[in-house]
Amino acid sequence: MTEVAHETAAVWIAKEITREQRGVKLDRLRLVGLWMWFSGQPETLGHKMIQKHWSPDMRFGSALDAAYEWRTTIDPHVNLGREPIADLWLQSARVSGYDFLPLVSGSDIAEEAAAMGNCLRTYGDSVAHNCSRLWSMRKDGRRVATLKVATGRGDPLPNVVELRAAGNKDVSPEVSWAARQWLHMHDLVRIDTKRCEWGTVPLDRATWISVWRPYWLAKRRIPKWLPLAPSREVFDAL
Repeated sequence: MTEVAHETAAVWIAKEITREQRGVKLDRLRLVGLWMWFSGQPETLGHKMIQKHWSPDMRFGSALDAAYEWRTTIDPHVNLGREPIADLWLQSARVSGYDFLPLVSGSDIAEEAAAMGNCLRTYGDSVAHNCSRLWSMRKDGRRVATLKVATGRGDPLPNVVELRAAGNKDVSPEVSWAARQWLHMHDLVRIDTKRCEWGTVPLDRATWISVWRPYWLAKRRIPKWLPLAPSREVFDAL
């Protein structure tokens, strides 16, 4: 653990193993160690993505949950990068007093997920592979619902497949109707919804390097388990 994070982390892990060995998932020590290291690096991008930072009084289970949450926050950023999505499929519009705004980047998705309390951050790979597009539905500047547009169930045309209010609660019939009206303002046949073969779209190299570079420099090495070249397999294995 000293090699992955620092001596303090190694002492903490040793205490947690002594306390309850079965509760410490050894195959996730690298993820927890990375999260612990970035918790103490406030000037880094990785630190800014942490929602709950490490403290010595934490139990391993709580630390692992926070580390998973951190990795989930990183996910849309490394999947989509900083540049706006070129093909949004649909157009922004106001329908029945509701504004439909695209989530065009990893930052947009992470911000919407935090504000609405949903799992939107896990959809970065879906958007990257042209399987879906994500939108924010607002009224008078206030977030009302988050919607996911995608194809599926044998229908080649885009549909509203998810439409949820804050906290994943149901939306009103009025909100649902406005979303369908907005969708069908478009010429759906002309939208390119051809999916990329899963796993063929690379992670964003610039974002990958921006996140991990401070760690590499501090450790004076680039470990095989966190390589310079972005890798979905590596990221999923953390």
